[in-house]
Amino acid sequence: MAEKMIVTSDAAPKAIGPYSLGVWAGDLLFVSGQTPTDPATGAIVDGDVVAQAHQAIKNVRAVLQAAGLDLADVVKSTLFIKDMNEFSRINEVYASYFTPPYPARSCVEVARLPKDVLVELEVVARRP
Repeated sequence: MAEKMIVTSDAAPKAIGPYSLGVWAGDLLFVSGQTPTDPATGAIVDGDVVAQAHQAIKNVRAVLQAAGLDLADVVKSTLFIKDMNEFSRINEVYASYFTPPYPARSCVEVARLPKDVLVELEVVARRP
């Protein structure tokens, strides 16, 4: 059985708990949920759900790139959002980063996210 390989990135925010940014398991990379945290400052980006969605996706992309992958390699994503009324706005941002064929996706409204952010994104990607 192969060991887990951990992925880190200076271009993504540091973990705020006992978890890894990314973990390889065979040909699959599991990327932990990324919030709209500015990796340079550690602060949540200013702005509304659109600004936060852009930053969360950029943080996911940074972890993927550290592993030699990109958003096109994502096979499954899960969006956690604070308000389902913002779904269409978040969806527009999402569609500006992901292209067909789109990954499978779930989107759930949650009561609260870390640091009271409005959106968090986690993904599973595959090695080409």
